[in-house]
Amino acid sequence: MNRRFHISFVSIFSIFVSFSCSTNKIATTKIQYNFKSADGKPDYSNLDYWAAHPWKWDPSDSVPAPLIHEKRDSVVDVFFLHPTIYTEEKRFEKINVAIDDAYNNEKTDFSTILYQASAFNQLARVFAPRFREAHLSVFSMQDKVLAKQALDFAYEDVKASFEYYLKYYNNGRPIIIASHSQGTTHALRLLKEYFENKPLHQQLVTAYVIGMPIPENYFSVLQPCIGPLQTGCFNGWRTFRKGYTPEFVQKEKFTSWVTNPLTWKIDNQPADRSLNEGSILYNFNKSFPETAGAQVNSNMLWVDKPKFPGGLLFTANNYHVADINLFYINIRNNVADRVQQFLIQ
Repeated sequence: MNRRFHISFVSIFSIFVSFSCSTNKIATTKIQYNFKSADGKPDYSNLDYWAAHPWKWDPSDSVPAPLIHEKRDSVVDVFFLHPTIYTEEKRFEKINVAIDDAYNNEKTDFSTILYQASAFNQLARVFAPRFREAHLSVFSMQDKVLAKQALDFAYEDVKASFEYYLKYYNNGRPIIIASHSQGTTHALRLLKEYFENKPLHQQLVTAYVIGMPIPENYFSVLQPCIGPLQTGCFNGWRTFRKGYTPEFVQKEKFTSWVTNPLTWKIDNQPADRSLNEGSILYNFNKSFPETAGAQVNSNMLWVDKPKFPGGLLFTANNYHVADINLFYINIRNNVADRVQQFLIQ
């Protein structure tokens, strides 16, 4: 995730996701925060330390208008870890963001929590902890020791929130782990530490660990999903325009697991855009079907140039910020399919 990646991230973000979109009343709602931790650590007994939590209203509860009449339930839990929101150089005072940074928290709530975490809410309670995320620069800095320290620091918050969730909220319920980008860096560690070769694996419906490479040798037991109904496995992909391989992928010396979210397989068979059931882009309340086809290529998911209103002006090749949004309805429907399969096993 280098400087060119950051530029691409910002350009895509401005087109695909606008958390100040006037067409969506949810996105203009103000949330009041009440942080009380004297030492700066998250207090997960306080709901303000959760970006999403079933005991309060938050943007993850939102449902796009075309889906408002779908059948909903809360038979499973989703533990969602958000991507890097701490990106601005002018606000970069320390390598990990403060847990009570109001600007970063509001930006989190009305971007990733609204546009990504909501994809999993049809049949689930959504839990998304706030954590002292590392600044975007850790993915490109030369000081790898410092970068690792920053990510480790963020992961300690993730661990604390997950352990609090297990102790006070889970009560043996089925779990889905979902994440994007930096969140996936932490989610992979969480899966290895708490699920692989652990009793908790029996509660794992599936994992959607998206936006980061998943080396084939990362897990010893936990396996990638090879079909749309398999449970106890993981799915993941990184999205780029067909024909484009970024420099940082070219330099990778490992093979990564890649899922095609239009077929939920890990083969390299192309999936036509007709299988894309709907993307949720800049207008949260409108679904755009048949936006793009997809094909696994090496360590990447290649997609056609997306077709959507205004798309002729869209020239980016790195679709990282749209890893979830391009396949929003496919993900939502697949969650329902896997939950149903898990419950009848």
